[in-house]
Amino acid sequence: MRILAFLLRLMPILAVGVVLHYVLPQHDIVRIVNTYQERQDLNDWTRIFWSDPSPQSATLVNRDVQFIQAVRKETFLLGFIPRDTTEVMVYRNEDTGWGWPFYFKFDTASLQTEADDLRSTPENPKWAVVTHYGWRNGYLSAFPNAIAIRPVSSPDETIIPWFNIAFFVIVIFLIGMVRAMWFQFRERMIDPAIDAAGDRLDIAQANMDARRSKMRRWFDSWKPKDRR
Repeated sequence: MRILAFLLRLMPILAVGVVLHYVLPQHDIVRIVNTYQERQDLNDWTRIFWSDPSPQSATLVNRDVQFIQAVRKETFLLGFIPRDTTEVMVYRNEDTGWGWPFYFKFDTASLQTEADDLRSTPENPKWAVVTHYGWRNGYLSAFPNAIAIRPVSSPDETIIPWFNIAFFVIVIFLIGMVRAMWFQFRERMIDPAIDAAGDRLDIAQANMDARRSKMRRWFDSWKPKDRR
């Protein structure tokens, strides 16, 4: 039962974590190799991974989507020796408009032009930071949505996720404030009400005991007394 209760408490936390991991911005340092446009079918449940930039998109079964192809440098340890490799990454480039998640992106054409300008070859690489949200999953045809692109000088440049840091600081602050307000409300309103209810229950119990004792004495007065 304890394990089941722990899992039931853990499931909402995991669900919130999954949603935050999908919608919060992430940063990849990549080399852009190509951009293209492709028609995508939206007639199954996988449309949840695509943006809805207009009310008409709810009835569309397909539409043209712009993509950005890139490779990113990955470093792994082979024993104690670091080895560099590359990983292929494909981003979609769609407006989010006023919808969820709230990035208010309306510059798809401009972003595609910036990506075209940053295309390069392995012999003369240009590196760029792609800010995006979402996941890449080939089985579900899910692509992260690129939000912004900016050039950097090196694939080893350190990126500090200031937005995510500020987001979690604000969330922790709000949770602490709500928790403090709840404790204050409970101390001022709920605890006195519970104490008052307990006092009234004790008084009622004492009155009930007194009536029982009085009734018992009254019944005892009708019992025949022993005469010796």
